[in-house]
Amino acid sequence: MNYLNILICVILGYTFGCIQTAYMIGRIVKNIDIREQGSHNAGASNVTQIMGFKYGIITAFLDISKAIIAVLCVRFLFPNDISLPFIAGAFTIIGHIFPIHLGFRGGKGAASLIGMVLAIDIKIALILILSIVLITLLIDYISLGTITIFILLPLCTYFMNYPLLCTILGILLSILCIYKHSSNMIRILHHEEVGLRSVIKNNHKASV
Repeated sequence: MNYLNILICVILGYTFGCIQTAYMIGRIVKNIDIREQGSHNAGASNVTQIMGFKYGIITAFLDISKAIIAVLCVRFLFPNDISLPFIAGAFTIIGHIFPIHLGFRGGKGAASLIGMVLAIDIKIALILILSIVLITLLIDYISLGTITIFILLPLCTYFMNYPLLCTILGILLSILCIYKHSSNMIRILHHEEVGLRSVIKNNHKASV
């Protein structure tokens, strides 16, 4: 594998990842730093909690889209190596979580992961989407659904015979995701985490 090609994928993926949609929407619409509100996370779930479903959906769509675009660009540049789009997608997630222009304080990467796998393998994407929906509906916590899909990623790449590098990157992303959600786990244990049903209820009250 050519090291220059890897570097191109890393830079391209990270650059797209640093397009911090939640932060920009918070600033443009309400002139707030979304990272100082709610769960202090610059992602679609916190935007939904603070600003409502409309802006949460917009945020999720754009975060998914930036990963899709990054991966498709690399697939166009390097059509014969599936590991390179995977690298670009992984670094889109890393850029989303650790955007350099925001002091490395970003989101947690679930939407960008969905975008990454949509552009790489629709079968994996369907597995992850169904998993996060089912887990969130059953347990009520989006954070647990997010952890589930990150853990499923390396399992999917392994059993679908992807290159070893893809599985290793998937494992590293899973570890990063679990670390980033440690505060959510603590809040769940203390019954302080805001569940999906509460968010829906609060948004419904705000709209009537």
